[in-house]
Amino acid sequence: MGWLQRLVETYDACAGRPQFAHRPLPPLSHTPQQAHLEIVVNEHGRFQRARIVQKEETLVPATEESANRTGSRPPPHPLCDKIQYVAGDYRDHGGTRPSFHGEYIELLRAWCESAFSHPKARAVLTYVERGSTIKDLVEEKLLHVGTDGRLLTKWPDTAAKSSRPAIFGLLAATPFDQGAAFVRWQVEIPGGCEPAVWLDASLQEAWVRFNETRMNKRGLCMATGGNAVALATSHPKRLRHPGDGAKLISANDASGFTFRGRFTDDTGEQACSVGYEASQKAHLALRWLIARQGARSGEQVVVAWAVGGEDIPDPLGDTFALFGLESPGPSPSEAPVDSTSATDEGGDAGQFYALALGRKIAGYRASLSPLANVVIMAIDSATPGRMAIRFYREFAGAEFLDRVEAWHRDFAWHQSFGKQRRFTGAPAPSDIADAAYGHNVDERLRRACVERLLPCIVDRQPLPRDLVAATVRRVTRRSGLAKWEWEKALGIACALFRGHQHQLKQGNYAMALETDRTTRDYLFGRLLALAEHLEQRALYFGGEQRDTHAARLMQRFADHPCATWRQIDLALAPSRSRLRSRAPGYLHRIEQQIDEVIGHFRGSNFTDDRKLSGEFLLGYHCQRAELNQRKAAVADDPSSQPSEPSETPVMEEAK
Repeated sequence: MGWLQRLVETYDACAGRPQFAHRPLPPLSHTPQQAHLEIVVNEHGRFQRARIVQKEETLVPATEESANRTGSRPPPHPLCDKIQYVAGDYRDHGGTRPSFHGEYIELLRAWCESAFSHPKARAVLTYVERGSTIKDLVEEKLLHVGTDGRLLTKWPDTAAKSSRPAIFGLLAATPFDQGAAFVRWQVEIPGGCEPAVWLDASLQEAWVRFNETRMNKRGLCMATGGNAVALATSHPKRLRHPGDGAKLISANDASGFTFRGRFTDDTGEQACSVGYEASQKAHLALRWLIARQGARSGEQVVVAWAVGGEDIPDPLGDTFALFGLESPGPSPSEAPVDSTSATDEGGDAGQFYALALGRKIAGYRASLSPLANVVIMAIDSATPGRMAIRFYREFAGAEFLDRVEAWHRDFAWHQSFGKQRRFTGAPAPSDIADAAYGHNVDERLRRACVERLLPCIVDRQPLPRDLVAATVRRVTRRSGLAKWEWEKALGIACALFRGHQHQLKQGNYAMALETDRTTRDYLFGRLLALAEHLEQRALYFGGEQRDTHAARLMQRFADHPCATWRQIDLALAPSRSRLRSRAPGYLHRIEQQIDEVIGHFRGSNFTDDRKLSGEFLLGYHCQRAELNQRKAAVADDPSSQPSEPSETPVMEEAK
């Protein structure tokens, strides 16, 4: 019951707080409904006007039974409800649905005759007792009847589509019936008070107090420990969205073998008894948190919150979304036009990012107590009626921030998510799933991937090795990906490999070129970047736009680096010839760097044709970034290379 306790505490701590006034916690004994019609009456219950509303979610008073109503005789809501409930003349106009007007009037009258009556509820009761709701709405041309006075069940085929009434577009029930339209009320009372009943706090409080008097079943609440409290017999649904029918707490198998042999009755109360107030608070708080800050992936929802209502970073967000930490310079995939930015990024091995991240986390620490309760909860449903808690953790505030900071520090890399979103940091789990399995990945696989990554973020568990391998393998298959998709996957693959190696304590890689790193895979990655850059420059001078040999052979290079390097090196002969006449100084520098890199190989590492690990992507990415930054510096200051005037327009090179 820990999750119930924490949600109850969250409701108590956040209800009525001014910082949540734009989206307040809903009151108890209320449920959200999509309204279609709005009827305005005066204080004496006389019809004033009405209008169509476009399926606006409205918080309406509800009983425990009506909030979860199903079956052939669904119980009524006490105030706002469908036409088949509120209209006394529904049957007179040929309504095809069952009419529950009698039950509706009985419940509303009981409220209005109690000590917790409200003038707006009495005005609505006076109006609906007249039994003219359908007649008034037809006169307002909001509902429509045929020549026989019966409510239309479809718009005539001969009528123009442009003249089709709005109500026919709002109701999609089969068979169609205008009696399914949901009505909400406004009551105009002199004195300038709020006419909308769903926004009137005094009316909401009056209903909550009256509803408490109707609950006679009492016992032990296993969530709060309260004794002799009103017990919930049914628990709320619609947690993730208005049409969500799955419940977290449900036990309605009284006729099977669920309780037999374990308890003395078959009601399930001995197995689990939760107070009505605790159940309402917990479910309303969870619904509010999901709508406010939940991360969705299909039917899966992950929500993290501080019980006291303080702001915390979302553990499923990427660094840019959480902290707004952009790269100190442009993406390494393109040559930046600003030489200052290029210099900043070229000299940044992660220090700039680490300092900025530390400042952002310090801001959260200033507002979040080190001992504050932070909860992370993931829910999902396998069937339409049952929901499960797939992941649940509680942390102290300081511990939670430490773990989020560790994730964004260890798995940081230069990311390129498009022209408007380039940053240095850790990717989001949903983007990791895209990088590993493609952006058209099956939703079930995406949810499973996010679920596997949650413990890596908040529990510091090692990243799954197969996920790292899948991402690296997909990046090497470059020819099958669009440029933007490949650039995004490349940054994510580098981040995952770097973080995974850090977790295993097998390497600590900087986010800039490490010329003193002599590991075999890193050096092969540098060679591939140098070959690609050389051929790209030659293609630019020749006015050609095609993939380089390095790009086309990247997958084979990852599997057989030595043999493939010979093939790439031979294919560079035409490019070398072209550059020898157009940019000999540039060609000399690149060839000098290639010789330097080859000279760093130890022993037989260069001739070793074993498959490369993801480390070669780090060397490739960093070497490419360093080359592009140097190219930008030349373009920004042509006088720095007087011997190569032809290299000045390199900024227009086709990517």
